Parts: sequence; C-alpha cells; structure tokens
Amino acid sequence: MSVALVTGGSRGIGRAIVEEFASAGHAVAFTYVRNREAADSLVECLRANGASVAAYQADTRDFARATEVVEQTQRTLGPIDILVNNAGIKHDRPFHTMDPAVWQDVIDTNLTGAFNYARAVIGDMIRRGGLVINVASVSGVIGLAGQTNYSASKAGLIGFTKALAKEVARFGVRVNAIAPGFIDTEMTASIEPEARKKLYAQIPLRRPGSAREVARLALYLAGDDAAYVTGQVLTMDGGLS
Repeated sequence: MSVALVTGGSRGIGRAIVEEFASAGHAVAFTYVRNREAADSLVECLRANGASVAAYQADTRDFARATEVVEQTQRTLGPIDILVNNAGIKHDRPFHTMDPAVWQDVIDTNLTGAFNYARAVIGDMIRRGGLVINVASVSGVIGLAGQTNYSASKAGLIGFTKALAKEVARFGVRVNAIAPGFIDTEMTASIEPEARKKLYAQIPLRRPGSAREVARLALYLAGDDAAYVTGQVLTMDGGLS
C-alpha cells in the first residue's frame, strides 16, 4: 500500500485528490489550515469506508511544521511514496494597487510551501524512490491580468517542477505538475456571475473543469501507466491556453 501526502486536502481540488487516492487503495495524509471541522469530517468519511487516513493542521509556509508533518505521517502510515503539493491561495489585485504583503503571502504559500514539503520528503525519496505532483495553474502558463502574484507563484512552481525532475530522475524519483484552468471549486465560487459567463465564453469546451477530473489526472501521474513521465506540465484547461 502506497502512502500519499496531500497539502491543502480538506476542500476543493485537494479534497478530491485525497478522496480519489483513498478510493484507489492508497493510505493518505493531508494538511489543512483552518477548517478542522471539514478535515475531521473527511477523515471520518474515508475511515468509514476502510481507508487509512490522517489529517494535520499546518501552514505550508512553515518549514519546521512541514518536517513535523512528514515525520508524523511516516510514523502513522509509513514512508511517503507520493507528495502532492496542492495547497494554494489567491489574492487577486491590479498590480498598481498590490500591497507587498499580498504579493509575499501568495508567493510564500504557493511556491515556498511546495519547496518546504518537497524538501522534507526528498531525502527519503532519493533513497527509496517516489514521486512529487505539483498543482500549478494555467495562470502560470499564460499569465492572467489581476493575478501577477498568483501567476508568478505558479510559473515558479512550473520551473521548480522541471528543474527538480532533472535533478532526481537518476534516483527513480518522478516530478510532474498539473496546470488546471477554471475549476469549479470554493476558490472560484466568489467570481461574479457575469464575469463567470464571460470566462466560460473564452474556454473552447465552454465549461469549467471539476475537481474530480483534476484528481483523476493526479492519480494517473501516480500510477504505473505514467512510469516514464517526468518533468512534465499537464495543462487541463478545456483549451483555454
């Protein structure tokens, strides 16, 4: 039984990934920041279905806490075979009004957070193999107005993915990224209906993606069918880019 660690796993894409991996027979640990009730509910639901699962409250920006979470997961579930760096936030602003703190918060959470968890697991993965999946964004591929901080963080994550993949491939460690487009989650629910309608019109498939679709792509990357896939960015955006 493989062990997966998913950051930001209590809601949205992260929750779907946790559920999909657990359904496929993986033991799964996940992190969350604030919503303990949602995390506990997910753990209870998955355990009722026979899954091995654990949840840890952790801010991805905290390197020491990332190390603790990795150690706790190893003690509770076993060595980590799969890391999914999913945790991320958005604070969209026009660039000319963007406060430095808003810029830094997004960079630290989305990019440095991925570094923190990858750094905490990579030593063991080098010794025994493993894989890392980074959840980037189409915003990091094409850039989106009003998202200079978010686009920069996700573009950085893409570069991080490609560089780390080349560095650890000789140890049997694969590193890939998924770049979702507009996905129907809580993070995107706040978009005004009119703006949402305009956005749909730009998507060739004329609909948003689902968190479940992203989760299934992550499951593919974690499986044997993707054993020769590394250093890749799989864009999943309905043709937007």
